[in-house]
Amino acid sequence: MKIVSLNAWGGKLHDVLMPYLRQADPDVLCLQEVVHTPLATDDWLTYRDGDHVLPQRARFFRDLCDALPEHAAIFSPNAEGVLHGKDTDFASQFGLATFIRRDIPVIGQAVGFVHGAFSAHGYGEHPRPRNAHVVRLYDRKQNRVLTIGHMHGLRDLRGKMDTPQRTVQAERFADLLRSVAGPDDGLIACGDFNVEPGSITFDILGTLGLVDLVTTRGFKSTRTSHYTKQGRFADYMLVNAAVDPRDFTIVTDPEVSDHCPLQLVT
Repeated sequence: MKIVSLNAWGGKLHDVLMPYLRQADPDVLCLQEVVHTPLATDDWLTYRDGDHVLPQRARFFRDLCDALPEHAAIFSPNAEGVLHGKDTDFASQFGLATFIRRDIPVIGQAVGFVHGAFSAHGYGEHPRPRNAHVVRLYDRKQNRVLTIGHMHGLRDLRGKMDTPQRTVQAERFADLLRSVAGPDDGLIACGDFNVEPGSITFDILGTLGLVDLVTTRGFKSTRTSHYTKQGRFADYMLVNAAVDPRDFTIVTDPEVSDHCPLQLVT
């Protein structure tokens, strides 16, 4: 089974991202920073947060569904705010999307907030609400059960250091994984955690037997040339002993976001 995790950056590199996803054709795709603006009439909208301005693909979630027609899609918003068009502003949802190949049985799942609660009237002050999505799948080809969870960790304007909120975030994520997984499941946790490699997050997830593949295999970065700040780590993928990582890679070419896709074959 091929599992890919990626912070999709609101579809900013849409023209490169879509061909990559069709070519990669993962069995399970875990995406963070997905925009869903059902009533938008423009293809592109603008996100503004002070001096932080980003183009956003207006109907990004629908674009993803069109690019992956053989996958069932689940969108899990954590907030609804405003994106700005040429002439009109639109209410836009922001959150996680999970794509699962349609022939894979989904035998359990849960969505929960790891920080705050759904913000229905704006994106909110930083650190903003964050959620996680966990699915339990039957892998028919290998006659096993896998539980896969992903989250988009808190963005703290001061940096990626441990904070009390990030500790609680990791504990809630671990609890959500624990609530879905069976005792013998292969367990995978991934996403843009927004923490440094030495974070307490990994100790907390380690209580589930999870070990990170990014740092333990010597990778030096999960960011692309589009990310110009200090700190080259944000994205991680952890597995337990029941998962055999036949191949794990950080995809550096093509560059489809300011984050690199993480790809696991197990």
